[in-house]
Amino acid sequence: MATRYFGTDGIRGRANGPVMSAELAMKVGQAAGTYFLNGGHKHRVLIGKDTRLSGYMLEQALTAGFTSVGMDVVQVGPMPTPAVAMLTREMRADLGVMLSASHNPYYDNGIKLFGPDGYKLSNEDETAIEAMIESGVPLADATAIGRARRIDDARGRYIHAVKSSVPERLRLDGLKVVLDCAHGAAYKVAPEALWELGAELTTIGASPNGTNINDRVGSTHPASLAAKVQEVGADIGLALDGDADRLIVVDERGRTVDGDQIMGAIVREAQRRGTLKGGCLVATVMSNLGLERFVESLGLQLHRTPVGDRHVLDMMRRDGCNIGGEQSGHIILADHATTGDGLIAGLQILSVLVSEQRPASEVLACFTPYPQLLKNVRQSPAVLELATVRAAIAEAEAALAGQGRLLVRKSGTEPLIRVMAEGEDEALVARTVDAVCEAVRLAA
Repeated sequence: MATRYFGTDGIRGRANGPVMSAELAMKVGQAAGTYFLNGGHKHRVLIGKDTRLSGYMLEQALTAGFTSVGMDVVQVGPMPTPAVAMLTREMRADLGVMLSASHNPYYDNGIKLFGPDGYKLSNEDETAIEAMIESGVPLADATAIGRARRIDDARGRYIHAVKSSVPERLRLDGLKVVLDCAHGAAYKVAPEALWELGAELTTIGASPNGTNINDRVGSTHPASLAAKVQEVGADIGLALDGDADRLIVVDERGRTVDGDQIMGAIVREAQRRGTLKGGCLVATVMSNLGLERFVESLGLQLHRTPVGDRHVLDMMRRDGCNIGGEQSGHIILADHATTGDGLIAGLQILSVLVSEQRPASEVLACFTPYPQLLKNVRQSPAVLELATVRAAIAEAEAALAGQGRLLVRKSGTEPLIRVMAEGEDEALVARTVDAVCEAVRLAA
């Protein structure tokens, strides 16, 4: 069933726009609070946020909604998305909420919901909550209105959990690290965690003002990090996004390392230590063919899912795998977190550097990526059913057979057809993508 508000990762939109308004946030609080009111215990919801200006407004609106239906609210202030997931479970809350639009500009915001187990809500839960938003819910009696409080030790709890994800004796003394916090949710916790482990730390993107989140910094803008790594002669650079569930790395030469290479290094180390579960790595259809070949060379399997970290996590849980992620830098380490965690993933990479005593450019060059090309065509998804388009796709797949692959899919957010191909022959990749794009463009 299609939903009006919930997308692939919660509710997201421009602050004070038609979707992401204080009014809707209050209704979400009322509906989600009512949905999770069950049993005779005192009910509690935990709310975290990133550093966007609109976070103040939406946090208070959510609080009004939750308390109006009888649920107590715990506010933890600016915290990474994975911290909210972890704290929701640790504090025995019935529900967790993260206010963030991830890597989007400051004028967007979003609402992500987590269940008491720390996992994102299912599509069925979101559909039920959306129906309650539309229909309205009964308010609590005046004697049963909830209370709200802010706690101050949430940051320390998360830092402890993050440090517990690496070997107890790990020290980062002498390791020069540049950390880019994207002026976002991790601007306090990430530097503190690395400092406590002994890293020689240089920090950028750690001075949020409400409007500079992701502004030329963070995982989607690694040029600033690359420049600083070379300027200070660092061993490595780590870039988080606005809510710190994503990681992109820069090596000591200033070269950007994407999620595929990060996953390759982590799964290789996990296999070496005997901590890998399921004999596989879970990634999406967008991950490079080079990663698949590398994983196979380790005697493992690569399981692919549709785009989206929720799909990755679902397959990890189904197949008993403990490592998965996306090329974009969402790395899920199920032994330590219930969602992508950029800081935990970064610590795994730093741990590998310490244990191998080799430069990041060597440790993170797990494989040579295959030439990969992605193009978008503005068209209705219905054209994918036309005979001319299907014929063009079949012809392209035949041309790439044995030496590459083709992926044609509709966008989940726009009327776009995305055409991606990769293979050993860069010229062939380009020809196949162009041929399919042309067929899509000309389709009636």
